[in-house]
Amino acid sequence: MKISLQSQITLYELSIKKEKKNFIVEEQISGDFFEMTEITVEAIRRIEMGEGLDEIEKVLKSKYPEEEVDMVEFVEQLVELGLVQEIDGVHVQKETQGPKAGGFLWIPSWVGRLLFNRVMNKVYLLLLLCNILILILNPAFIPHYKDIFLFDSMMLNMITYLFLSLVLILIHEFGHIFAIRSHQLPAQLSIGTRLILIVFETDLTQAWKLDPKERNVLYFAGMAFEQVILFLSFGVMFLFPDTFFAGVLGIVVLDIFIKTIYQCCFYMKTDVYYVVENTTGYYNLIESGKEYLRSLFNRSRRPEKSDPQDFGNDFRIVRLYSVFYIIGVLLTLLLAAVYILPQIYYAYATIFSNIQSPGNDAAYWDAVIFLAQTVIMIVLLIYLTRREALKH
Repeated sequence: MKISLQSQITLYELSIKKEKKNFIVEEQISGDFFEMTEITVEAIRRIEMGEGLDEIEKVLKSKYPEEEVDMVEFVEQLVELGLVQEIDGVHVQKETQGPKAGGFLWIPSWVGRLLFNRVMNKVYLLLLLCNILILILNPAFIPHYKDIFLFDSMMLNMITYLFLSLVLILIHEFGHIFAIRSHQLPAQLSIGTRLILIVFETDLTQAWKLDPKERNVLYFAGMAFEQVILFLSFGVMFLFPDTFFAGVLGIVVLDIFIKTIYQCCFYMKTDVYYVVENTTGYYNLIESGKEYLRSLFNRSRRPEKSDPQDFGNDFRIVRLYSVFYIIGVLLTLLLAAVYILPQIYYAYATIFSNIQSPGNDAAYWDAVIFLAQTVIMIVLLIYLTRREALKH
């Protein structure tokens, strides 16, 4: 369908909300959200008022002389985004048909408000501070990489750890779900990958309907639930230090401890990253941070890309984020060195020793099954990674 400056454009019903830096535009039927600049929002509003494209282009060129204004190209982009309903009275076909199915609507909003309100949010913060203080005053509670090896059987260790980790992941994600349901909004739960980890992910897209402060609560909600579990685990471990149950809770503490540090690895889109992004109002920090770091380490591009003007008024934010980006990479390497690699080495050194040592059938078959579990996990990881790659 050909578009010209004389074309009459009809858009779908849109909701536009001002953010710190730009605007968030929601298409009401599909529930899709888009970040847009001031000039694009003004163009949309003028289209909605029935102004002609040629008139809009003249006004915008005069008002924004530093911007390149092409209304025909802009409308073509709106068509690709699925925001255009009609062109010259002809209906535009759209891939998205109707609103996306809501999730977890069976959870009453009052339950979410019971768990996430002004008082409870302060309680979660207090628990985080208490947990930090407990670790400082009781260094023995700082997890050790061998805490996951609760049994002599590596198969049992792996099953126990995977089970507990799965339960904790679901609790974390339900923190997000309860928080968004407190605003009577839906959420979707899916499986994805991050680095070499298989993770559950809660789609909080509908959170764009909320104010930035309210969105931050949603992003922190999973970690809030974890702090409750961590505090209770410390209490039981303190009261019953030499029991089997304390050993199980040691695995819980280890898992939450690693995941909490992992949330601070800003080179990935973790919960803490989204809070930083949401607080600054800069919604492409990762992309800009990578570009800035490339400009520093690529000499051929340094003279032009390290110029603060290339990042506009957000240069300081991008530069500061780049520091945390590097810190996140170092934290990941530290976690690997202190926990992950020693765990892998200890586990496989043990099972290979059991395979090579005759006379202990139980240990031998335990090692074989453990290796089989490893293969299954690798295959599942490859499958999920390929599925994620195909989506993009």
